[in-house]
Amino acid sequence: MSEEKDTLMAMIQRECESCRSCELCGGRHNVVFGTGVTDARVMFIGEGPGEQEDLKGSPFVGKAGILLDKMLKAIDLDRKTNIYIANIVKCRPPMNRDPKPEEQDKCIPWLRKQFSVLKPEIVVCLGRIAAQKIITPDIRITKDHGKLYNKGGTVMMPMFHPAAVLRTPSSKADAFEDFLRLQELMKEKELI
Repeated sequence: MSEEKDTLMAMIQRECESCRSCELCGGRHNVVFGTGVTDARVMFIGEGPGEQEDLKGSPFVGKAGILLDKMLKAIDLDRKTNIYIANIVKCRPPMNRDPKPEEQDKCIPWLRKQFSVLKPEIVVCLGRIAAQKIITPDIRITKDHGKLYNKGGTVMMPMFHPAAVLRTPSSKADAFEDFLRLQELMKEKELI
């Protein structure tokens, strides 16, 4: 099954890499499609690539990615073995600005295709934009981080974006608590 999913995901990625649906494609170095394993039962979704991600073609590889990897490792998760990471938009917005709603709308079909291949049991939305687009528009990340939502049989959890944690170190304890809550949820669902 994983080989079939790998093939399907590779096909979708090739299609995505030629996407020119919005103006973000004009400034990209690379399409940042996603990374991880296709048999992942947990999917992490961010808002969009930053400078390092655009240059390297992979999500969460800058300073925020280093922090994310450390928090993942603390709960026995790893992008190479048991999770998948993607973004709402696949091209870097200029100056790392928030992706505009119309850019998100143009790009979200790619994320839906990724989701349909993965069929994750848990989706973690990293940051306000991802949580508002994927879970519900009225999420307040500072108030709702770590809460569980059920959408179509998939458990969804908003968390602080690792870049926000780097900007506001006082949120690190809350962010790590959310990761511990995710670990407990995974144990309940017998995912680890």
